[in-house]
Amino acid sequence: MLLSLYACIIGFCLDLFFGDPHWMWFHPVRLIGTLIAKGEKFLRKGCEDKPKRLMAAGAVLFFFVSGCSFFVPYGILRVCREIHPLLMLAIESVFCYFLYAAKSLKAESMSVYKALCSKDLEAARKAVSMIVGRDVNSLDEEGVAKAAVETVAENTSDGVIAPMLFMILGGAPLGFFYKAINTMDSMIAYKNERYIFFGRFAAKADDLANYIPARLSAFFMLAASYLMPKFHGKNALKIYLRDRKKSESPNSAQTEAVCAGALQVCLLGDAYYFGELHKKECIGDPIEPVTPEKIVQANQLMYAATVIGLAVMVLLKFVSVGD
Repeated sequence: MLLSLYACIIGFCLDLFFGDPHWMWFHPVRLIGTLIAKGEKFLRKGCEDKPKRLMAAGAVLFFFVSGCSFFVPYGILRVCREIHPLLMLAIESVFCYFLYAAKSLKAESMSVYKALCSKDLEAARKAVSMIVGRDVNSLDEEGVAKAAVETVAENTSDGVIAPMLFMILGGAPLGFFYKAINTMDSMIAYKNERYIFFGRFAAKADDLANYIPARLSAFFMLAASYLMPKFHGKNALKIYLRDRKKSESPNSAQTEAVCAGALQVCLLGDAYYFGELHKKECIGDPIEPVTPEKIVQANQLMYAATVIGLAVMVLLKFVSVGD
């Protein structure tokens, strides 16, 4: 158990310094994505667009992909442990490194920041399109900055603290289990004609898997907003208590509400997805405009919340192992 905990810490440090090597063709998360895509193509055969068949096929895909994502790394680590515990530590540290997305999230969002600072709106739209699912062609400068801030806020949980929690609880195999759920949600859980039935099981599973991590992430972000003088802790708590349920998702507004309050901005609002307008309530108050500098601040808040979260969860794990 302690080896897995050390691997989680080492993996975080590797991500902190090097960032996620998403360019690798054998990156585990890319392999999970390939498995989802090929599995969907195979399982859709014979469904004939019938809702019950599509939902059943989507459930089969979920259990197959999440099962493979857990048991393959579990088997690899068992073999490594039989050879030598230090080999297991090394391999699991690399696995954990693959599961974090803090530095890549910062790098992608800062690409948006740099384009906005250069007054290149088209480049900023292109950069933000790499990290959001909405239509970006009609966004103005503030809209682009807001989209980047929202992504950093939401992915503080999805991309960093949630996988960290799963890794601390069950090592890299449980981390990959979570990552499989999260990847399926991003690939097949859209509420459109193609995925409304096929992706329903994955969408519900993602809501369940992120329920506790999203709230823990909001707590850690609140702590960071109080501890760092540049943020507005009291306003973060106020907006969190008021606006944390202002989203179709039961989880995404948790961290977005804290971030909006800490930065004293208004996030969310109406947005276009695949050419269709989605009406959304605003989160936060427009005390300050959403400038490019808010992207920098959102990243600072993300890292502070992550460090606090890692320290708290590691301490609790050490205490539980000692007992």
